[in-house]
Amino acid sequence: MKVLFRVDASLEMGSGHVMRCLTLANQLSNSGMECHFVCRAHPGNLSDLIQKSSHHVHLLDGERANNPGPSEGRLAHEDWLGCDWQTDAAQTGEIAAMLKPGWLIIDHYAIDFRWEQQVRAHCGRILIIDDLADRDHDCELLLDQTFGREASAYEARVPAQCKLLLGSKYALLRPEFAKYRRQSLARRTNGKIRRVLVAMGGVDKDNITGQVLASLNGNALPAECEITIVMGATAPHVETVKALAAKLPWSTSVQTNVMNMAEFMAEADLAIGAAGSSSWERCSLGLPTIMLVLAENQQTIAEALEAEGAVVGLRSWDNGGFDATLCCLIAELVSDEGRVLSISRKAASLADGGGVHLVTNCLLEGLSQ
Repeated sequence: MKVLFRVDASLEMGSGHVMRCLTLANQLSNSGMECHFVCRAHPGNLSDLIQKSSHHVHLLDGERANNPGPSEGRLAHEDWLGCDWQTDAAQTGEIAAMLKPGWLIIDHYAIDFRWEQQVRAHCGRILIIDDLADRDHDCELLLDQTFGREASAYEARVPAQCKLLLGSKYALLRPEFAKYRRQSLARRTNGKIRRVLVAMGGVDKDNITGQVLASLNGNALPAECEITIVMGATAPHVETVKALAAKLPWSTSVQTNVMNMAEFMAEADLAIGAAGSSSWERCSLGLPTIMLVLAENQQTIAEALEAEGAVVGLRSWDNGGFDATLCCLIAELVSDEGRVLSISRKAASLADGGGVHLVTNCLLEGLSQ
């Protein structure tokens, strides 16, 4: 049985959508499914990584990526598609007609019910992966792994028979996070901060990592602290970050294109990171986090986690108060080990790393119906 994914990565949208789809594809492959990806050749696409993961890639022309043109019913992220939705649906439909997939899985903010209805005739069922709840869909299954997401956000946006998988228990995390969960939680017996992980996502096109490093000088981190910076293979500011890291007074390393992120997180005492899909990775390992909102679509995740006491929010990073706020938050956590432990426990209660198995089981059940 074949499964077809429609998902993109780029310097603008980042790598998170493709990475969570890869996690699901790997699990489906282990269950005997043949996985195909339709991706547009945007700058920063991850087609090579998908192929290295032993999946098939159908790469669409990316030349029009910066000039999609106007359309009716414009979506908030429509420009991310790289062309008008009719063209994209037609191109994907040709591939789907050839493959006849049992499931079409869509993880793309620029796609809605119009695209889905046009391609539906060529596939068995449709799964939508979303976390915005800002557009209508035509699907049998919808996954939104946002903590606290309520069914009311989608009830008027999907068919009545659509099954909703909502909440962080469905977070699509690679198996390594479940593997390291027990080890990570067991070592958090005190709230001392000796190892700090800085990770702003796979691309970090605005070099927020550099802003963080520039802000660390003179803060309250212990002299024996170790700092690890993780960046993606397509991150454009790696050399700038390495130069800044070399000037820090702590032992600091810059890692790129890492394949063992769970191990890095399990060994860290504090993370400074973005409120994207990696939020659930950190939660599954009970890693206390100072969280930055780097995109509008991350706001809901950040607010929910902060309200739960599972992260510390850094809200003034873009209005001139970044340095002082970050230093203040670090000083507060270094001096309050009890708070660090509390954040860890609350984060760990929100995701356990088993979401990909739950979603895979739903997909397999759908094929048997």
